[in-house]
Amino acid sequence: MDNSFMRRWRGPWGQRKTVEAVAVGVALLAAFSVFTASTHRIRKSSLAEASTVASGPFPAIFNFGDSNSDTGSVSAAFGRCPPPNGMTFFGKPSGRYSDGRLIVDFIAEKLGLPYLSAYLDSIATNFSQGANFAASGASIQPVPTMNPIHLGIQLSQFEQFKERAIELYNQGESICAKSSLPRPEDFSKALYTMDIGQNDLHARFTSVTEEQVEASIPGLIDQFSGVIEKLYRQGAKAFWIHNTGPIGCLPYFVINYPPKPNNSDQNGCIKSYNEVAQVFNKQLKDRIYQLKTKFQDASLIYVDIFNAKYSLISEAKEHGFIDPLGHCCGHHGDYIVDCGQKKIVNGTEVYGASCSNPSEYINWDGIHYTEAANHWISHRVWTIHSLILGVGSNSQFTFIQDDEIKQQVRSQILDRK
Repeated sequence: MDNSFMRRWRGPWGQRKTVEAVAVGVALLAAFSVFTASTHRIRKSSLAEASTVASGPFPAIFNFGDSNSDTGSVSAAFGRCPPPNGMTFFGKPSGRYSDGRLIVDFIAEKLGLPYLSAYLDSIATNFSQGANFAASGASIQPVPTMNPIHLGIQLSQFEQFKERAIELYNQGESICAKSSLPRPEDFSKALYTMDIGQNDLHARFTSVTEEQVEASIPGLIDQFSGVIEKLYRQGAKAFWIHNTGPIGCLPYFVINYPPKPNNSDQNGCIKSYNEVAQVFNKQLKDRIYQLKTKFQDASLIYVDIFNAKYSLISEAKEHGFIDPLGHCCGHHGDYIVDCGQKKIVNGTEVYGASCSNPSEYINWDGIHYTEAANHWISHRVWTIHSLILGVGSNSQFTFIQDDEIKQQVRSQILDRK
């Protein structure tokens, strides 16, 4: 896989010759500091936030995934993501590769929970209502050219987090220790969200045939479902699982690997890439239904992110977006300058700047979606799936509207970063 592709997945491992074992060691060492930091350096705002009992049906969220839901793991472990990331909502980089909030942020808002702190972020973090193990560039299976913090490592991080959090909570003698960690009973009552698999397909698209990519999918599903089973056996009961999105519609691929006329769909996307993604999705959906039968006391929700994203791309103009296969930040085409990066082009330094109005675009930087698109997509899937999730089991629960909490959560996240 070429370095330009890896740069788009925010992995310095594509440019720095870092041995996987060293990278994982650094990540785990950073994780170790989370607990010592959280028990001694809790800001007043975080204490107030932690003391508030969630009004919804879930006391916490634990998230696993890649850059679609990374709220600061890679930024903390390998270097802060640069501006203009974060410009729309946070006003500065927030560890997210977008101009603002991600789908997981909007889900947290809907549940009345604060934004998730990245597990690897040791600075002023609070895990009382969940933690985020997602890492940009992560995959289901270990991939040499991708982030070494794959799904198996994320599961190991969660297991360590849970074990040590319960130990520290039970022996905590101060309000600081308890206010920064989940209660032991919250682990079985939490919502477990997952969005991963896209990088496994991408890495293979650039190295093997599409037939070989498709042939690898059963193994990916086996590992994905294996992690779900392990979480269930450790007490998890509620799962919100995203399928993979329309890979063939990402501007990075459409611009840099333009489809042949017979391989372009009505929107200009790479048809064969999306077809392979749908094979992955069909097998994932089938496996989740098998797990539902096997674990009848659990709620496993298969969330059709592919359909939501593809619908938005197909109906972009109807929803106020322009150029559905274009992007707002950085430059692709005759030369490539990543969003927020600088590059010498024909003797002149070029900066990967943002467009003037990110809310007009679906795609932020060629790979990731804008806040406006994430907001639309999250509203779409939440409307369809929230009642199935078990929210209906609590008739007293009402959704908090975005404009009611925007200022509150904005101040919370800025206070933490």
